[in-house]
Amino acid sequence: MTKYTIIAATGCPTGIAHTYMAQEALEEAAKKRGVSIKVETHGQSGTENQFTPEEISNAKGVIIAADKDVDIERFDGKRLINVSVTKGMKEPDELVSKILDDDVPIYHSNGQYNKEDQISTTNGTFWHSIYVDLMNGVSHMLPLVVAGGVLTAISFFWGINSADPNSAQFNSFAQLLNTIGGFAMNLMVPVLCAYIAEAIGKRSGLVVGFATGMIAYTNGTGFLGGIVGGFLAGYTVVLLQHLFKKLPKSLDGLKQIFLFPVIGVFISGAIMWYMSVPMKDINTGMMAFLKGMENSSPLVLGLIIGIMCASDMGGPINKAAYLTGTALLAQGNYFFMAGVSAACIAPPLATGFSVLFNRKAYSENERSAGYVNFLLGSTHITEGAIPFAAKNPLINIPIFMVGSSIAAILTYTTRISVPAPHGGFIVLPLVNKPFLWVLFIVIGAIVSGLLLSLADGHKAHVGEKTLEDKREVSNERKVNDESLDSILTVDNIKVNVDVESRDELLRYLSNLSVSNGYSSDANAVYNKYLARESAGSTGMEKGIAIPHAQDNTINTSAMLVLKLKQPIEWKTFDNQPVDTVISFLIPERDQGNHLRYLSSVSKLLMHESFVQELKNAKSVEEIAALFKK
Repeated sequence: MTKYTIIAATGCPTGIAHTYMAQEALEEAAKKRGVSIKVETHGQSGTENQFTPEEISNAKGVIIAADKDVDIERFDGKRLINVSVTKGMKEPDELVSKILDDDVPIYHSNGQYNKEDQISTTNGTFWHSIYVDLMNGVSHMLPLVVAGGVLTAISFFWGINSADPNSAQFNSFAQLLNTIGGFAMNLMVPVLCAYIAEAIGKRSGLVVGFATGMIAYTNGTGFLGGIVGGFLAGYTVVLLQHLFKKLPKSLDGLKQIFLFPVIGVFISGAIMWYMSVPMKDINTGMMAFLKGMENSSPLVLGLIIGIMCASDMGGPINKAAYLTGTALLAQGNYFFMAGVSAACIAPPLATGFSVLFNRKAYSENERSAGYVNFLLGSTHITEGAIPFAAKNPLINIPIFMVGSSIAAILTYTTRISVPAPHGGFIVLPLVNKPFLWVLFIVIGAIVSGLLLSLADGHKAHVGEKTLEDKREVSNERKVNDESLDSILTVDNIKVNVDVESRDELLRYLSNLSVSNGYSSDANAVYNKYLARESAGSTGMEKGIAIPHAQDNTINTSAMLVLKLKQPIEWKTFDNQPVDTVISFLIPERDQGNHLRYLSSVSKLLMHESFVQELKNAKSVEEIAALFKK
């Protein structure tokens, strides 16, 4: 059994990018110090690389870099650091050094979850602890809002009144979609409340939180009631744990099954019942105020949202705007989220434009990262802009705020609606003015990109690579085995493929999808490839393209890698022909896995050493081994 000097857990509310960026940063920091590390990730796909009791016991210390609950009780007796996921990305060397130098306190648990212990014995602050609890609720609530919002929006394809039996627009299937979507959206407040309470009071907190959340929802308190109810339920359970801690150990089962649920639901539920009247008035007033600003002051609202979304890119301020948008979505307001999404998408796109405007201002790795951010940004992954912001935060973050504000202001001014809180350009078919929305985001990104290229211009790299470019970091390229290994087989890798054009290549991929058993209709897959290219070229740089197709004829996710006999013309960032193709086949319902695959490959392509090895690989075996390295 492998023994790890350090174990670490990373997690963010959306679980798409921050989680894995912090994982990479910590792994690289441990490698520099010559120590072993295992990182447990808490992403949207669940917990991966989970620790065994032996691994926890043998570790010198624990680093928690997460903005969601990661079950701290199991680390009783270990030296433990508890910080935000952002610190895990930005300060990994410092965190690793503190563990190795024994410069952190030992965490103690009394066998029950004690919030005061967590706050006093870790490097986290009280407010960070509150934020983690809140984000635990948000991360569990978010998929419901996505599912409910999209299904409800699809029902409007048959008409705005298509779910009303008394309307001429009535359609029974649209009514079914609207009903199911509504049920999913209605779960938002109870689930938010329950999982905030679960982060504080564990299983008993979950039970009390669900009951309190249902009272908050039924009495119309909105998401504010869900937040307040979650903390109320959680700390009610903590109080009960304290009051009953002297009962004999033999009565632990009675406490968990009878005392805590019954007394907890009564106390928390009764308080929420009487708090509901003022909470409902506050919620109604706030929503009315925001809705009024959409109509009367779109410029001011867009400016505020742009500043909030670009200020910390996934941190507490960004999440405040995001959470408000999801709450309004649940009430059928799709306009507010459109501005929030635009403000979140603009920063990563701006980094790509900045690299295009002033290549000499950036190192080779930074240029690659900027190009990859076109892909990440278009799927609403803002985190790719963080390294650029961190270079010179006092100047670069305000520059990102400018572009985000422009995108949000133009979106609000023209009353664009977006029914889903995530997905970026993937949800364009559901946007009421898709062309304008993309245009406004691009305008904001270009403005930020131009300013960013000027601000970074004095740091030009002329023909000389930085130390970071020269350093071989195989661990930095590490990809979760389940992310790529499970969808890439040797049969999916072809070398010396003889095609003469992009469309002929896409036809080859489509036929390969059928011959390898991934799809039942090559023409359908081919048309989806073409549709994706018409929306925006998947050509990257250095002769690499990443075409992908999502269709209901595709039965399982797959990754195809082709090395071409001769380069073919393809629209790329550096205007060079393509000789290497990394393609993804995506089922219609893949639960967001394709974002993880694209993110994994995008991170690999940010590293010059990986790209060079891929270009030099001549055989199927070499390519397969490279992706498994």
